[in-house]
Amino acid sequence: MQIIIVGCGKVGSVLAEQLCREENNVTVLDVKSERVEHLVNELDIMGYIGSGISFDTLMEAGVKKADLLIAVTHSDELNLMCCLIARKAGNCQTIARVRNPEYNKEADFLKKELGLSMIINPELAAANEISRVLRLPSAIDVEVFAKGRLEILKFRVKAGSPLCNLSVQEMAAKVSGDILVCVVERSDTVTIPNGMFVLQEKDYVYVAGTPKSTAEFFKKIGIEANPVRNLMIVGGGKISYYLAQILLAAGTDVRIIEQDAASCDMLSQLIPEATIIHGNGTDKALLMEEGLDGMDAFASLTGIDEENIFLSLYVKTQSDIKTITKINRISFDEVIANLDLDTVIYPKDITAEYIIRYVRALGNSIGSNVETMHRIAGGKVEALEFIIRENAPVVNVPLMDLDLKDDILIACIQRDGKIILPRGNDSMQVGDTAVVITTRNGLRDIRDILGKRRVG
Repeated sequence: MQIIIVGCGKVGSVLAEQLCREENNVTVLDVKSERVEHLVNELDIMGYIGSGISFDTLMEAGVKKADLLIAVTHSDELNLMCCLIARKAGNCQTIARVRNPEYNKEADFLKKELGLSMIINPELAAANEISRVLRLPSAIDVEVFAKGRLEILKFRVKAGSPLCNLSVQEMAAKVSGDILVCVVERSDTVTIPNGMFVLQEKDYVYVAGTPKSTAEFFKKIGIEANPVRNLMIVGGGKISYYLAQILLAAGTDVRIIEQDAASCDMLSQLIPEATIIHGNGTDKALLMEEGLDGMDAFASLTGIDEENIFLSLYVKTQSDIKTITKINRISFDEVIANLDLDTVIYPKDITAEYIIRYVRALGNSIGSNVETMHRIAGGKVEALEFIIRENAPVVNVPLMDLDLKDDILIACIQRDGKIILPRGNDSMQVGDTAVVITTRNGLRDIRDILGKRRVG
């Protein structure tokens, strides 16, 4: 596909890299020449220096031939205007990043009136992801499929766990209940395990199941499965605002520490049910004074990555509560993975996933399309939900007879609202949705899971 990205900041750079990896023809556009030059040299793509609301610049960048324009500059208004001009000048699909809470309330109206294909709000998407994790705080990560009927949860096998030294097959017989082990991370190795794979202490394990079955599984292996009752947040930005709204509606007590007085006043007006504290969240005495030792969870959501990391590490020395750490800029994933952090949130990556899912759906064949996509295990594994169409070559074929490519797992089939954790005799039917786990990148259609023998 021909794709133009307007805005080469953190999100734009991630998008350019990942869309190039998916074999799209990407052109970038930004007013800052150093940003454009960096991506052009790094990715060997076309780049233009100029404003996304300049008709001449967009024409020079090839908007008339573009299939999609993605506007992710720092300005909501510029993004919306850029998409409007692109629709009029080139009639391409458009995606705008819109972060202002006031605009978020009018998202459906803006999308319809401006002809947008998608509006993406990174902070709201991150807040939704955090809220899912806090519902089951022992999970490090929670990904949702089949309209919330299926979850894939990540947790760590700790010392003394009944899972230590059990094979996946033994686990299924002894403690699993109605769940499926999808992926195991061990050091730098990621595995889609078979029944003989033996779990070890410090493994990160991903399991799939319904919300009820995963909660029951956690209880069986001695892990706390109750949602958090209260949360302390340091940093009063947009993610904190959206997260507080979500949690307060669910009955969770929220306490926000913010050092900017004007931001505190605004938050007090927007979310009066939350407790807003004006102070420095890095002040250890203030954290204890405001009840850190009585909290179920702690989220460090300031605008400084290093501050968020050190805050979460400090909290872990004081208590065994759940920690959430927001990281925007730091790319030392190997170092961060070895720190004693619970859930780490990367808003730019969440945004990229939403957009790449849409791009794949645009380019799908008629057999199926990508409904949901999440990258897990540090981006080494994709979990994709496909809708099964009438002419898909997998229809009515028992899974045991499918010629699946290596490193492919059918984790779930949803049929008429019912979740099926499939066995060899099960098959996919027209109208089903199927969740596929794979270490392969770029699956766009359900037929991409098959070897040559069954592709027709």
